[in-house]
Amino acid sequence: MCSFGRRKSSGRTSAAVCLAAIFVSVFAAAQATPGGGEEFKISTSVVLVLLDVSVKDGKGGYVAGLSRDAFHIYEDGAAQEITVFSSADVPVAVGLVMDDSGSVRAKRPELITAGLAFAGASNPQDQVFVVNFNDKVRSGLPPATPFTDDVKLLRLALMENQPEGQTALYDAIAFALHHVDSGKRDKKALVVISDGSDNCSTHSFTQLMRLVQESHTTIYTVGIFGADDADRNPQVLRRIASASGGECFLPGDFAQITSICQKIAKDIRSRYTIGYIPARTGAKAGFRKIRVAVETPGGEKLVVRTRAGFYVPSELRK
Repeated sequence: MCSFGRRKSSGRTSAAVCLAAIFVSVFAAAQATPGGGEEFKISTSVVLVLLDVSVKDGKGGYVAGLSRDAFHIYEDGAAQEITVFSSADVPVAVGLVMDDSGSVRAKRPELITAGLAFAGASNPQDQVFVVNFNDKVRSGLPPATPFTDDVKLLRLALMENQPEGQTALYDAIAFALHHVDSGKRDKKALVVISDGSDNCSTHSFTQLMRLVQESHTTIYTVGIFGADDADRNPQVLRRIASASGGECFLPGDFAQITSICQKIAKDIRSRYTIGYIPARTGAKAGFRKIRVAVETPGGEKLVVRTRAGFYVPSELRK
């Protein structure tokens, strides 16, 4: 996951880490000497990359209790040393991004039930918000309540609009990525429920993917369409989820959507946090690819998901 922020260095490592790729600048300064020496400053920059990682076994079960030594990180193919590791269930800031276009009108009751089931299975201290979208993008909660853990407020937010109009999926995700950054939880996620089509956004798909790659938010996508739905675009849903380190769900039976949302809540609560300082810097390209591998004593084959990479800010590409 990647989010970039500037921080002053201290002699300690904070126990609360932002689940993202964080660029840390280290500054040192000295005052003028009594003999009239000039004031000088030393400035250097290092990169601390923090990843949100999901690990499952071959049957789709979550794998808990893995140690730091089980994980291996590669950046552009080069092995990296793990410097931060955690497997705690920490509260998150999370957005439910719900399609309210005319094509989902018949499915609306199930969508509301699924959204509430997700909230019920999540960490009780999560900060939750709702984004409803058709041809317009709206926040479901009142302006004075950007996040909530109140189920009654969430129900009202999910029922806020009548399904109608076209679909501005890209604009809705861009809006949600911006909003989730204002949350007070280090770990951030979105659950996007849509058919994957977009016919009226101001953002292009290329622009949206750049926002996803620059964000530290894990995105889960859930497809709601039938085999004969002409507007369906599962590939868009797959690419968004994959780039962010999340997962795409394409249920064949719409009745599965509630259990899928509960599964996503469990996935968010079961992810590992792994961090490293890249062994090499100064790559010409702004985007660096990341791969995380996991080894167990028994050689069990595991499925590992994390974001595909991160962008290096221009001031660090030297």
